[in-house]
Amino acid sequence: MYNRRMTYFFETYGCEMNIAESASVEQLLIARGWTKAESAQIADLAIINTCSVRETAENRIMGRLGWYNGLKAVRECKVGAKTKMLDEALEYVKDGPKPMTLVVMGCMAERLLKEFKKDFPFVDYVVGTYAKHHFGEIIDAIEEGRPAFQPDDSEQYKFASVSAEPGAFSTFLPIMHGCNNFCTYCIVPYVRGRELSRPVDEILKELDILAKYGVKEVTLIGQNVNSYQGVMSNGVCGPADGTIVNFAGLLERVAAHLKETSSPIKWVRFMSSHPKDLTDDVIDVIAREPLICRHIHLPVQHGSSAVLKKMNRGYTREHYLELIKKIKAKIPDVSLTTDIMMGFPTETEEDVELTLDLMRQVKYESAMMYYYNPRSGTPAAKMEQLPVEVRKERLQRVIDLQLEHTQEEMRRRVGKVVKVLVEGVSRDNKDELLGQIEQHEKIAFKADRKLIGSFVNVKIEELSGNTYRGVLV
Repeated sequence: MYNRRMTYFFETYGCEMNIAESASVEQLLIARGWTKAESAQIADLAIINTCSVRETAENRIMGRLGWYNGLKAVRECKVGAKTKMLDEALEYVKDGPKPMTLVVMGCMAERLLKEFKKDFPFVDYVVGTYAKHHFGEIIDAIEEGRPAFQPDDSEQYKFASVSAEPGAFSTFLPIMHGCNNFCTYCIVPYVRGRELSRPVDEILKELDILAKYGVKEVTLIGQNVNSYQGVMSNGVCGPADGTIVNFAGLLERVAAHLKETSSPIKWVRFMSSHPKDLTDDVIDVIAREPLICRHIHLPVQHGSSAVLKKMNRGYTREHYLELIKKIKAKIPDVSLTTDIMMGFPTETEEDVELTLDLMRQVKYESAMMYYYNPRSGTPAAKMEQLPVEVRKERLQRVIDLQLEHTQEEMRRRVGKVVKVLVEGVSRDNKDELLGQIEQHEKIAFKADRKLIGSFVNVKIEELSGNTYRGVLV
């Protein structure tokens, strides 16, 4: 048994769900008396939370694994440091070996579960998507100096009781896991499994925990929050009564609970939304409930119905535009963001123009834009691929247009007074604070640091790049 305080270090790649799952493991480590190391070079435990959505993410992680292999060798005094990045580790072991434990978790770990230990024998634990609840046993083994074991990954997914990042005013709250949609380009259903909705009472309990942590804003997350179907209990701590609550019902219950408990949490967001499942009742809840932020991330992926059909998205261009029309009519001050993928197999120049035209009609405030990369194991990977240079050129046209729209949409708020969650000191100017407005944009303004973590009103005076500048009201 170790008689000193153990240290950990995280590297997290990918989506909001990965960030939340890393935070839940970190909470467990903190509760066990561990502290965060300043770098991986001197940590007792290093955890890499991996992503498989794009090949580039996996390639980057492969490179990091090679670096960790060298780090472990230095820590065990098998070799000297070969790069400046490992000099700190070399200094750390000058008095003798100080082995470290390396854990790989997340979607890439799930996808390559069987191959990982064979291909990367220096990795001590491979923790797939369904095995995260074994981290308590892993920590026990590390603390007691027992040999590594491979956690069982055959059980049903279990939600962590809390997924907050320590000290954060904004945090993610998982409400569901997995995906049933099987978009032809996407690996998520294969590594995350089928949809599983978290019971309503568990979500409300975590909100109470987050309130005690000083959280002011939560983002409800899932691969497709709009298909949420959670069991309702007779009370926050009561047994399930069998009532199934949809996403609109969950938003209503979350808002009501925050009001009833006088919670410090004043903003609720959600992502990601699938357009085929975003219903009128969800739009209505956002329109009438001030606690739900006027910001909707609604991934369109493409502006051509023909390409959307090839993607197996389950909606048409016309359906999507009608949905946008409803949203803007009921929530005039809404901020809309999206995901756009260019260069999908079979995409034509006409399809590209349809996408650009859809962007002009919607006027997104911002977008995640990328060109298609085939993922092994998905149907689209077997289709005839467009040349990479064509994919990149088409993506650039989308990026150029979106940059224009971002500036245009953001300038509309100049001169308005907005509610701001103050997040911290600006990195660009230590005399200014940096905050976030309801529509998910950043704003810098001069104010006392004691306001960090609170809500204030700020008048927007100008737009500098993609950051507002304002004055405290």
